[in-house]
Amino acid sequence: MNTRKLILITTTALVLLSCSNDSESDLAGAPVETITYNGTVRTIITENCIVCHTQPPQNGAPMSLLTYDDLKNAVLNQGLIDRISSFDPSFSMPFGGPRLPQSKIDQIKAWRDDNFPE
Repeated sequence: MNTRKLILITTTALVLLSCSNDSESDLAGAPVETITYNGTVRTIITENCIVCHTQPPQNGAPMSLLTYDDLKNAVLNQGLIDRISSFDPSFSMPFGGPRLPQSKIDQIKAWRDDNFPE
C-alpha cells in the first residue's frame, strides 16, 4: 500500500512539474515576417539575375526583371519559379552559375503565395 502511494505521489509530482505557464503567444513562436518585393525579393533578383535580365535583356534572357511588374509577370506567366527551382543545370537559373539557395527560392515562393506584396 505504501508503495502504491509513493508511485502515485511521484507520478503526480512529475506531471505537475512538467507543466509550464507558457502563454499561447510564447508557444506560437515569433511572428512570421511578410516577404515583400521592396524588402526582400528585389535584392535577391538584383544580386542574382539582373546581369542578364536587365533592360534590354542580355545573354539570351527572354525578359527583363528590373521592375516589380516585370518580376510578377515572370512568376505568373513565364515559369520563373520552375526555372529557379530546377536542379537541371541546362534549365536552372541563374544560367551558368550555382542554383539559388533554397532559402532564397522559398522567399520568392512566399512572396508569390502572399499575393506579391510590394
